[in-house]
Amino acid sequence: MLEKYLPADVPAEKRKEFLNILEEVTNSTGRLMLFAGDQKVEHLNNDFYGEGIPADDHNPEHLFQIASNAKIGVFATQFGLISRYGVDYPDIPYLVKLNSKTNIIPYEAKDPYSEQWLSVNDVVEFKKYSGVNIKGVGYTVYLGSEHEHSMLKEAANIVHQAHKNGLLAVLWMYPKGKFIQDEHDKHLIAGAAGVAVCLGADFAKVKVPYENSQFKPELLHEVVQAAGKCGVLCEGGKKINEEEFLKELYEQIHIGGTRGNGTGRNIHQRPLKEAIKMANAIYAITCENKNTQEALKILNS
Repeated sequence: MLEKYLPADVPAEKRKEFLNILEEVTNSTGRLMLFAGDQKVEHLNNDFYGEGIPADDHNPEHLFQIASNAKIGVFATQFGLISRYGVDYPDIPYLVKLNSKTNIIPYEAKDPYSEQWLSVNDVVEFKKYSGVNIKGVGYTVYLGSEHEHSMLKEAANIVHQAHKNGLLAVLWMYPKGKFIQDEHDKHLIAGAAGVAVCLGADFAKVKVPYENSQFKPELLHEVVQAAGKCGVLCEGGKKINEEEFLKELYEQIHIGGTRGNGTGRNIHQRPLKEAIKMANAIYAITCENKNTQEALKILNS
């Protein structure tokens, strides 16, 4: 079943490795539960310290404790965090985020550019000599930015180099900049998903489409069709009510047709035991074909 997602630029000697990774991280479903841990750069300390955020979340190790104890597909974070904590948590399935930027400069002031930090070859070498369990790489593209040409070039190269080494490639496809009027417009999001498949990505993490500020799973149909063989992952967004989050996630997958999710704050902004249960509930819907009520039982167990 998963062979239909095998890109042609994966060399023959790497195809088994690629398919084994895809099978492992998706629990043989083709759907990915991505635990997003890249916000310490993207949002600075805003997501980790403040009202309603438990003390557990102040320590970067909280992310690794969750990822090592919960059911997840991959844990996506920056190379430096992995190099600091991977020695203690080598078995977590990692996805190395190859670029990131802070949110200090507002998009209204300057179009965003998030330049690549490290090469795929750096990651491959690190994987070999460290023994850390790296499954893929990730990269953010800000479509609509005056710098999109540079990010598109970097993204295309990253995807190709990842596949040549038998690794997955996930692209964060976020239209941003002074020319973007509504980043939650379904037509725009569909366009971003279409660019992701043109870049060869295995999965694209996108914004959730809204209509009159409301989510409707049918809005994802255009997005999923535009993405083709590239799996669509909706971002988790800010922390909301658990039942509301899980219900929307179920609808995204089973009505909207997405192939997973990329969730950060709705997991890690909780004490450790609660964060693990929330991750397990999300995984159950994403990769174990559980419904919302079954996921809530996991959460409340």
